[in-house]
Amino acid sequence: MTGKTLSKKQRLIKASLFREAFAQKRSFVGRTMVLWLREGEGAALRLGVVTSKKVSNRAVDRNRARRCLREIFRQHRGELSGPFDIVIIARRNLLSATPSEVENEFLKLAEKAGLLKK
Repeated sequence: MTGKTLSKKQRLIKASLFREAFAQKRSFVGRTMVLWLREGEGAALRLGVVTSKKVSNRAVDRNRARRCLREIFRQHRGELSGPFDIVIIARRNLLSATPSEVENEFLKLAEKAGLLKK
């Protein structure tokens, strides 16, 4: 099962790390998501996903949005590099976008952020 899921070591879980990412003010805005970068101690291309009730009041929709973003990150993690952790905030448009649109936007934002390997 290795490689098919994001292990605990590949996820951001602590609230303090999310706050640190937001405090560093390195964000890249797209139609379906906002990508934030966190530099600092322990940063190793880990992923944190935020889906607030602004995305949807239904938990099932928020969970679907989180799963979609984690899967896209997992598929492209090998193409990313840098001493950063990534926090992605889902936006309402994510639920109406196709998976390929979300994937293209993630890659575009990652390129803007300088995360894609050359």
